Amino acid sequence: MSKRVIAKVISQEEISPRHFKMVIDAPEVAKEAKIGQFIHLKWVAKLNEHDPLLRRPISLNEIDQEAGTITIIYRAIGRGTQLLATLKAGDQVDLMGPIGMGFSIPEDTNKFVVVGGGMGIAPLYPVVKKLVELNKEVTVLIGAENKGQLLNLADYEEMDVELKASTVDGSYGYQGFVTEFLDDTLIDADYIYTCGPEVMMEVVQNWVIANDIKGEASLEERMGCGTGACLSCVCKIKVRNESGWDYKKTCIQGPVFPLNEVIFDD
Repeated sequence: MSKRVIAKVISQEEISPRHFKMVIDAPEVAKEAKIGQFIHLKWVAKLNEHDPLLRRPISLNEIDQEAGTITIIYRAIGRGTQLLATLKAGDQVDLMGPIGMGFSIPEDTNKFVVVGGGMGIAPLYPVVKKLVELNKEVTVLIGAENKGQLLNLADYEEMDVELKASTVDGSYGYQGFVTEFLDDTLIDADYIYTCGPEVMMEVVQNWVIANDIKGEASLEERMGCGTGACLSCVCKIKVRNESGWDYKKTCIQGPVFPLNEVIFDD
């Protein structure tokens, strides 16, 4: 169940230009959080201050239920996230969470592939950790503009996974796009997880549909309330009705949906 919490920032660091990693002391949220969920938060210099008015949805990059902490990675690009970037240890954030439907892990499946691009790499790290804990066979494909934006790269390099990375500028791994790994990697996959730019996820979707592989996609949409009331985050999902599709709320009915049911090309 989602809770509203005034939580303390334990630490924050700029891990690459305009990319920040924040650890938050939020035991009530960490206790309930599941992989693939997110929090809706805002900066507060003073409690009850309404600037900015709207919260920002940010995926959970790590959940430590024992320590009672959650970790987020975000990019400071607008007023709300730029204000978040000014916070230091001991400061407070106003957050709601955990929110949404998370990733599922089929029990009878062994070979998993995770495909992440840009900021979409962040919500995939918890599912990779869980798969490794379950002794699953995991291949991680990540791509970004440069090495600094390959989130959790050092963590993946130390994990028992097959890692393939690409950068547009060639600063790490293969120079090109992460989708160029698909033909050599997905052929042996049983299940796919993906998050990132829609154009990337659509390429992944086309591949898995053509090869009859199941998977899940975590969507990123603009949000207002985060509770399903404002309808600002609706996305098109295939359903069995006359039109063949319907709108669903990314905040509470997502952000994770079956990959082959998402409609990207509208």
